Amino acid sequence: MRVFVTGASGHVGAAVVPELLSAGHEVIGLARSDASAAVLAERGARVRRGDLDDLDGLRAAAAEADGVIHLAFKHDAMMSGDYAGAVAADLIALQVIGEALVGTGKPLVATTGTLMLAGLDHVGTEDDVFPSGHRVDAENFVRGLADRGVRSSVVRLPPSVHSALDKHGFVPNLIRIARSTGVSAYVGDGGNRWPAGHTLDVGRIYRLALDNAPAGTVLHAVGDEGIPFRELAEAIGRLAGVPAASIAPDEAEARFGFLAPMVQVDNPTSATRTREILDWKPEHPGLLDDLAISYS
Repeated sequence: MRVFVTGASGHVGAAVVPELLSAGHEVIGLARSDASAAVLAERGARVRRGDLDDLDGLRAAAAEADGVIHLAFKHDAMMSGDYAGAVAADLIALQVIGEALVGTGKPLVATTGTLMLAGLDHVGTEDDVFPSGHRVDAENFVRGLADRGVRSSVVRLPPSVHSALDKHGFVPNLIRIARSTGVSAYVGDGGNRWPAGHTLDVGRIYRLALDNAPAGTVLHAVGDEGIPFRELAEAIGRLAGVPAASIAPDEAEARFGFLAPMVQVDNPTSATRTREILDWKPEHPGLLDDLAISYS
């Protein structure tokens, strides 16, 4: 299968591209810079220059491909405070890609996050969907393509996708903050829970979704269902050689910056249905064990 992959040069792309190639697929990766193009070439993918704002290019690449995996997101905009702009750009890109695939029966695998499930009164499942919201609108659009002749699916990523491939995600930022402040902090009693998934296990989910996921499927790329944030902070403290300590909620923004809302969410998430649908199970270390392996 000739697969067009946006975000192929990024962290998750570092696992997805080899997964696809090892399964015999051809990969065409979107690259917005010479550096990204070089990374893709090194990974064995063909390069298509462009970015998420190049709507004509996205439309043409999707139409020419046998399937599409959409990983790209404007993380730089999100980290600078323009999360709404990043979300809007993601939806527009997906609409352009999706419309190019309507009526073809080709697969489209899109990306959202388990954080949309935060605050539920139960462990989040693949059946939990919402009428609207940030990233929810993109997810609903993709699910709706199932009724328009696209074998569409959505992979919800947990807040921590971890491995030695992770250079700029939440965990490296938490380690950096702990080292720079001398304390690995958690808010309140730290009982709020984070799901997590190893990058290589996540990469396999995308490949299995491309090959086999039924139209309209929601999938959870989750190995750890919910690690109490206090335990994560304590493990980071041991790694960084600093104590772990509780802070008050009104101290979180000064301590964590843009991560302040994330470190306080309670987001336990199940992947039971995903395991059944894809015949998938995690094969790599969980987050707490992986800290000493991948981030030391």
